Amino acid sequence: MTQELEYSLPPAIRRISGAFRRFGWISFWAQIVLGVIASLALLFAIASLSARSGGNNPGAGAGLFFTSVGQITVFVSAFWAFRYTRLGRQLRSRDETKRPKPKDAIRTLKIGLFMSLGGMLATLLGAEATVGALLAKALSQPQGAAVFGAPGNVSQYVQPLDIFVIQANTNILLAHFVGLVLTLWIMNSLDNT
Repeated sequence: MTQELEYSLPPAIRRISGAFRRFGWISFWAQIVLGVIASLALLFAIASLSARSGGNNPGAGAGLFFTSVGQITVFVSAFWAFRYTRLGRQLRSRDETKRPKPKDAIRTLKIGLFMSLGGMLATLLGAEATVGALLAKALSQPQGAAVFGAPGNVSQYVQPLDIFVIQANTNILLAHFVGLVLTLWIMNSLDNT
């Protein structure tokens, strides 16, 4: 029965349907895995930041906010990639009226592109704020203070936990990049019809 369906569909629709399903699943799982890793790093960073006393660095707050917005967008984008797989399944329908129209498929892909671009922008703003806050910390501490234990508040020094936010930013950016590339790949398969 599947072979009968495969032969009744035009080759272009079979190819496009396969691209939607294949690259939709790859995008979905890549974004989910990278998003979960980034979430764990981000939660650990937020927990350690709130546990420290006197950690009132204005750049860190903005950085965490924009990074969190980018993180939420990763999961929304992963859901959108899952929609690509459902769209690929609808394209294989025997009933032509149930198949999505090309303009609907392109609109879905464009929304996915803008979602990933918006998430990347928010994450990049978060990275800029975080790196700026860490640079301010690094420039304000006396040389050798972290190594030799100079008196003062420990939270004013750059600590290894501060790097978790940068790691989360990098994972989120990679997840959005994967979403962008695979959506563009699907769009390329539409253009080659």
